[in-house]
Amino acid sequence: MKYIFIALCVCVVSCKPATTPDEITIRGDAFGTTYGVKYFGKGAEARYVQRGIDSVIQAVNMSMSTYIPESDISKINKGDTTIVIDDMFLDVFMLSRKLNKATSGYFDPTVGTLRNAYGFGDTEALNAINQSTLDSLMRYVGWDKVNLKKNRTIVKKHPEIYFDFNAIAKGYGIDRIGLYLENKGYADYLIELGGEIRASGIDQSDGSLWRVGVESIDSQITNRSAVASVALNNRSMAGSGNYRKNRVDPITGKQYVHTINPITGAAEEIDILSANVIAPTCAEADAWATACMAMGIEKSKEALRLNLHIEAYLTYDGGSYYTSGFFENKKGPN
Repeated sequence: MKYIFIALCVCVVSCKPATTPDEITIRGDAFGTTYGVKYFGKGAEARYVQRGIDSVIQAVNMSMSTYIPESDISKINKGDTTIVIDDMFLDVFMLSRKLNKATSGYFDPTVGTLRNAYGFGDTEALNAINQSTLDSLMRYVGWDKVNLKKNRTIVKKHPEIYFDFNAIAKGYGIDRIGLYLENKGYADYLIELGGEIRASGIDQSDGSLWRVGVESIDSQITNRSAVASVALNNRSMAGSGNYRKNRVDPITGKQYVHTINPITGAAEEIDILSANVIAPTCAEADAWATACMAMGIEKSKEALRLNLHIEAYLTYDGGSYYTSGFFENKKGPN
């Protein structure tokens, strides 16, 4: 789950002179949550735009959703070595390889076996996880244990290795929706999906940059509140936090958080409570937010110093930390 929010206007098309674009908001369901897309164009074409957006979402799902048995990733996880991955899966695989290196292994989509074992995946949780069980499961975790062949098939060192792109696929899906809008000629838009955001151009209603909120860790689901707001200049923002959606083992009473450390295999709270990240793409922001949660505050600071195109606002036990450019209107790629 991601914990950034933005308030979108109701789904209506404003009536304006023929020469002025309509302000349009489209809403729908995607990736187990909801989305809102605000853009400017012809209101009469909104239904066709929504169909296009939903087609993008469906394509991403069929490529990378572990909750759909017929998806490519589900078939690969089940051991099918004949699947030739599509362009979207290739994009995410290559970006994951890059980010795994940039985060010193703290972003790793091969944690799927652990996520399932802890009860945060798409299978039943194990009854108990002790050190022996964890050591056994860790054999199936590690980006160095998977490879992409020239014919676009995936090779896994162990058949049990389970890909889980949930920490990047939602952000990537948002990027694909943005690309769809741009290809249709819509340069000014704001996409919010499950709390993750991609902003392009300006808000034509007032000519300003799109402004979004960073949710407070004390915020309630039914009454969201922001701790800060930022203006996004062709950038994306995503967040992750361990202050909701934790799981308590009914037998041992032990609490597990949904952020899993791919280095140790642990699903236990560390010092970071939430991570909000701004990046050129939503896929990067999504992945970096997860990685920071796994790294902890000191390792996150070091990684951010080495990756200056990433901005972050981190809340941790005892305070908060943000990079120097987080509240600046840095411009991302057009």
